[in-house]
Amino acid sequence: MSENSVKIAHLTFIQSTITRMGQNSFLLKGWCITLIAALFALSSSSSNKSFALISYMPLFLFWLMDAYYLSLERSYIQLYNLVAKNEVKSDALTLDLEQVGGGESLFNTAFSKTLLVFYGSVISIVLFLMFGVLG
Repeated sequence: MSENSVKIAHLTFIQSTITRMGQNSFLLKGWCITLIAALFALSSSSSNKSFALISYMPLFLFWLMDAYYLSLERSYIQLYNLVAKNEVKSDALTLDLEQVGGGESLFNTAFSKTLLVFYGSVISIVLFLMFGVLG
């Protein structure tokens, strides 16, 4: 195999990993909304605010997991860019993220615009439903 075809294979390998991280993030958002909706259905049917309060625990866990996958996705994008610029050699087809210097911190990713808008909106809706509808 030529060096160019190895590089293309390596970039394709990294891109498939980036795509998988994006799909994981999408699925987490869907499961988060589904679970919170189910907890509010239980809360409204039994007129019990405790189910609404319980919804915060999975909400923050999903937020943390989503931040983890987004952080990994961004690190793999950095690796992709390094391979594309020939700063990382493709001969080993590595996915080792040590070459990108650790990437973005989980805290910074969790409070990025992407996640803050989504999870901030969900928290606002939960608050509104708790105090507006169930209150």
